[in-house]
Amino acid sequence: MSQPLPPPIDPRIARLIRLDVQSMHAYVVQDAAGFVKLDAMENPYRLSPELQAQLGERLGQVAINRYPGPRIDELKAALAAHAGLPAGCSLILGNGSDELISLLALACARPGATVLAPLPGFVMYAMSAQLQGLRFVGVDLTADFALDLPAMLAAIEQHQPAIIYLAYPNNPTANLWDVAAMDAIVAAAPGLVVIDEAYQPFASRNYLGGLAAHPHVVLMRTLSKFGLAGIRLGYMMGASALIAEIDKVRPPYNVSVLNAEAALFALEHADVYEAQARELREERQMLLERLAQMPGVLPFPSDANMILVRVPDAKAVFEGMKRRGVLIKNISTMHPLLAQCLRLTVGNPEENVRMLAALQASL
Repeated sequence: MSQPLPPPIDPRIARLIRLDVQSMHAYVVQDAAGFVKLDAMENPYRLSPELQAQLGERLGQVAINRYPGPRIDELKAALAAHAGLPAGCSLILGNGSDELISLLALACARPGATVLAPLPGFVMYAMSAQLQGLRFVGVDLTADFALDLPAMLAAIEQHQPAIIYLAYPNNPTANLWDVAAMDAIVAAAPGLVVIDEAYQPFASRNYLGGLAAHPHVVLMRTLSKFGLAGIRLGYMMGASALIAEIDKVRPPYNVSVLNAEAALFALEHADVYEAQARELREERQMLLERLAQMPGVLPFPSDANMILVRVPDAKAVFEGMKRRGVLIKNISTMHPLLAQCLRLTVGNPEENVRMLAALQASL
């Protein structure tokens, strides 16, 4: 079902709203009611009834009549230990990674500043740049979704970007970049390089070691893919002096006490979430093998909890799967390199069986 068009804006209001904002499209979330929801790279597993009860008791004791206080610092310490934060580095919390991306743009919004990222990539890099008045430059990937290093280096030389984003793994292509290419981009960067590791629980590599070696590199992670998408908590690590500057533009109390307590509880039970991630990695491998056997379906390698596939008619397959009760993401019009591509979230075993059957029947 398509989204209804918004009513025409009142001329008095139109004079107040920026023209570029009026020309933008809002981020649309598909209505997933009644579907097997495999469109947003969420962890499909819920906590056991026992852990749900324990979490409920913890949240019930939180002083929600007070602004967030020392528990935020305790959460930051717990995340630093969980991630293995290098010496000389600090971290900042955000209301999801989206807020951190906005804070970076806000902190670096000098006149003429540019944000650069490979395309196709996460749409919020460009959107946050535009909203803060920065110019966005996209550099196309190669046909097999690798970094085009000569093109990236040429764009860096030409545009001298204040911020370069490298999603690792990339969304929506789900692949990891070549490490030597990343190192070359980091070495050439005149400004910040932001390594976005949102899908780190499912990846075979990370760039954590680059933080200590490069004071202009920051690493973003999120608890969304860890299994806590509903609490909206991201964090960004980098050299302490750099993080202190970005922290100046962070809104006060941007992380609620309830979200912080839920995150602390989850980190205390990190083994449960690691077991879930391990099962999802196993399910991903099964899906890759099954998809490769389907005539007309081309799956691409994945280091995330999603799989990019190319099919003969993405729109028809998407609609066919939706009629069969399975919701995925049609990204075929996002970028020319994604022609006839769909993005499939890795679900639990039952969901994956239904997804494969719906895909097969919709080809």
